[in-house]
Amino acid sequence: MNWKDRIVTDSDVLVGKPVVKGTRLSVEFLLGLKAAGWSDEQILENYPQLTADDLHALYAFAGALIKDEEFLPLEMVH
Repeated sequence: MNWKDRIVTDSDVLVGKPVVKGTRLSVEFLLGLKAAGWSDEQILENYPQLTADDLHALYAFAGALIKDEEFLPLEMVH
């Protein structure tokens, strides 16, 4: 799966945020749904313009973004 075929940026769409091609659904929004506990099935049911391949591309894109990042430990603030 090549996420570059399905995840695009365009300065005229959502100020250039990465979106699923042909939609105004941002990677940020869709990952937020997953973080909120939505299943892939719920996302696809509520956003019928998406396909399972779109979601796979979205996850591959997110993985590619953090693959080569260097992370520092976060300090817990009480």
